[in-house]
Amino acid sequence: MPELKRLHISHAPAVLAFELANRSYFAASVSDRGDDFFDQFTDRYNAVLAEHETGSCAFYVLVAEDGSVLGRFNLYDLADGTARLGYRVAERVTGRGLATTTVRELCRTATAIHGLCTLRAATSHDNAASRKVLTRAGFVPVGPATPADLGGRSGTWYQRDLQP
Repeated sequence: MPELKRLHISHAPAVLAFELANRSYFAASVSDRGDDFFDQFTDRYNAVLAEHETGSCAFYVLVAEDGSVLGRFNLYDLADGTARLGYRVAERVTGRGLATTTVRELCRTATAIHGLCTLRAATSHDNAASRKVLTRAGFVPVGPATPADLGGRSGTWYQRDLQP
């Protein structure tokens, strides 16, 4: 059974393998991270861990029994009881409800661990899978997302008010 875990330095090799294996799959629906992301992965990963430690963000990985990363689920800009949600799931496990289940779990974690009351997430108009995940996880559309919000694509902001 996959387990949602807080990001740790020991996850770095599995996270890199996850990102490399799914790069073209992700690029079909979200902006590509670019070669610099992979060339400077260790420095970027360490910077993310440092940001994670400040409490301004909370990064999680969905880890399979074999230690491989099946998804990344992140809370950004934690402030005043709110945060932005971002996530990506490996192509090989899509269509099984894993993203929806994990987003729901992260919503519970956001309240219990981080004291959050509201989560927001933006997705592009051409990312039907993400819209479906957010809707099934209890998010509702609240307004347009601009290309600046979505790396050059237009879309919709979704929001979920969390229960303590």
